[in-house]
Amino acid sequence: MLQKMKPKTKEKEPSLEQVQGRLDLLDQRLDALDTMITAIAERIMRQPVNITITCPNCGRSIDITLVGNEKIGR
Repeated sequence: MLQKMKPKTKEKEPSLEQVQGRLDLLDQRLDALDTMITAIAERIMRQPVNITITCPNCGRSIDITLVGNEKIGR
């Protein structure tokens, strides 16, 4: 069964330079995500956030308000 699933063409392994390039691209993407998430968190911290949760047992609604007034530091 496993022999049927193996690809028929053998791909050569990526070189060290290719792996390093891929890691650099991944690092850049993670940095970009970190920047976006930090910007969103800072924007949220400037204004109140309302969360409404409904209890699955009794069906009552619970309102939670988060208010932040500090800027997130790095």
